[in-house]
Amino acid sequence: MEARQINLALQGGGAHGAFTWGVLDRLLDEPWLEFAAISGASAGALNGAALKSGLVTGGRAGAKAALRALWERVGGVGDLRAMGWFRTLLPPVGAMARTMEQMMPVSPLDLATRVFSPYDLGPFWRNPMVPVVAAFRHDEICAHEGPRLYVSATNVRTGKLRVFGGEDVTNEAILASACLPTLFQAVEIDGEAYWDGGYAANPALHPFYDPKLPDDVLIVSINPIRREEVPQSAPEIINRINEISFNSALLRDLRAIAFVKRLIAEGTIRRGAMKDVLVHMIADDALMTTLSVRTKSAPTPLLLNTLHDAGMRAADAFLSAHAGDLGERATLDLRAMFD
Repeated sequence: MEARQINLALQGGGAHGAFTWGVLDRLLDEPWLEFAAISGASAGALNGAALKSGLVTGGRAGAKAALRALWERVGGVGDLRAMGWFRTLLPPVGAMARTMEQMMPVSPLDLATRVFSPYDLGPFWRNPMVPVVAAFRHDEICAHEGPRLYVSATNVRTGKLRVFGGEDVTNEAILASACLPTLFQAVEIDGEAYWDGGYAANPALHPFYDPKLPDDVLIVSINPIRREEVPQSAPEIINRINEISFNSALLRDLRAIAFVKRLIAEGTIRRGAMKDVLVHMIADDALMTTLSVRTKSAPTPLLLNTLHDAGMRAADAFLSAHAGDLGERATLDLRAMFD
């Protein structure tokens, strides 16, 4: 197949980002598919950094190895690696999530985050994500070679988005992008405090408007946009609030793209004056709606491997249906999404 370049927009969602790992793993199997730029928030920033560093140092095989190494480190947070030996004996992750919430609708951790702050431990507090991110090398994730990398974080004081790119993509920027404020202390960069990038952009799409980049933007979505059932229990309500919060910025950006595309189609804007972005999406809402906000902070090997395999299948289905559409037409119907 003729070579195609695309941009990758990688959502954040804690441990659910292992789904994106699976998607990228499958996309890397296609030698004709090249990545021009990557924009990520939170877990999407972690995936983006691993993908770029691996591509720079070892090509596609290096990227696959870097992504696997990343999620092995994530799975090691909290000494959860010991679960691996009885993974096959456990029920599906969706059933596990429902069982956990039925047995304990509000977990001790949920209660603790409502009463205690990460700052309450003072000098004894340590960010458990530091060793996960420390493996990234600045010269690799900021290299001129390979795709451009953009990482989003939210300024705590102003609530505004900051997109780190180029030399600014440091390990601290990646930690800031993945900083959930109920679990981690804010990350200080250049005298400013930052929280998770998903609050302001999940992920940022505007870096892709550069005319030097290709028109295709492939979004890897890990937060369900639509749920058919109205939540009624307290955990269900909290979970849906979390999903809506982390989707709101993306939906805002997609609505703006839809508006520009309509103006171009109507001739109100001269074709070429603004970029006519071709939007695609890979998602598995059927699986993600069986999970919850609680599983986002529970990176067990069972969950990570299940999500990785689901991401592989979702990417394979997308390629089977739409590989020929890349570079030609959008496959996400934005008009239907916002009608």
